[in-house]
Amino acid sequence: MLIVGLGNPGERYERTRHNLGFMLVDLLARQSNAQVKRTECRALVGRAEIEGRAVELAKPQTYMNLSGESVACLLRKREALKPSSDLLVISDDIALPFGSIRLRARGSSGGQKGLKNIISALGTDEFPRLRIGIRPEHQVNDTAGFVLENFSKAQLAEVEKILERSADALRAVVRDGIDKAMSLYNG
Repeated sequence: MLIVGLGNPGERYERTRHNLGFMLVDLLARQSNAQVKRTECRALVGRAEIEGRAVELAKPQTYMNLSGESVACLLRKREALKPSSDLLVISDDIALPFGSIRLRARGSSGGQKGLKNIISALGTDEFPRLRIGIRPEHQVNDTAGFVLENFSKAQLAEVEKILERSADALRAVVRDGIDKAMSLYNG
């Protein structure tokens, strides 16, 4: 299984809303005593064991909007992996309330440009994904600016709990499959 967290490389983006995918991959790596630092397909990659299963964790270094290049390359090199069953992509989602998580077995990008690029590069939207809500409490005029801002101090206290719950959801996907995990965590 290949678990890909979406985000933007570099210190400037490290704690931004758009980097929740990277943050979750980092948490999974810490929990598994793994390191995500090998460079492959313009991504940082590492092996981990989650729920007794060998998985690869990846953080594309192409910037969000070109994530599909890395994901497609990683899958090409792992011919046995099928996107519909062996890929799981983690992204932020401005349409979901802050802190909520949503697992899906397939679907559109919902306007998330990293997911849109992956769908385009793979030629399919048939792959599981975990979306983590970042919707602002009030209307914002500059969506791009909003997702590239750091979390507010109040939200930062919640982020660790959100990431813990998201890691639990991903472990459920690895252990029980996407359908069972959806029934446990989408409610």
